[in-house]
Amino acid sequence: MVKTNNDWNAMSDGAIILEIGRYIRHHRLEKNITQAKAAEIAGVNRWTLNKIEKGEPISLLTLISVLRALDLLHILKIFKVSTQLSPI
Repeated sequence: MVKTNNDWNAMSDGAIILEIGRYIRHHRLEKNITQAKAAEIAGVNRWTLNKIEKGEPISLLTLISVLRALDLLHILKIFKVSTQLSPI
């Protein structure tokens, strides 16, 4: 089971990257997809996916490709900006 009660503010950048890698690995395994297959779908090599899952830094474009391959893009909805009219 994936831990969801992390204090993200207290974590180092490296620890956050490691948690992202764990998240990706967890969901890949939950979908019963091999690293090789997930990497193929994402358009990256297996070594890159292994690197992600081990918590090593990657590019944002690679992360998006992997999230798309695992059907996890919905987690990005938190980044939606809603514009509101100012009451002033």
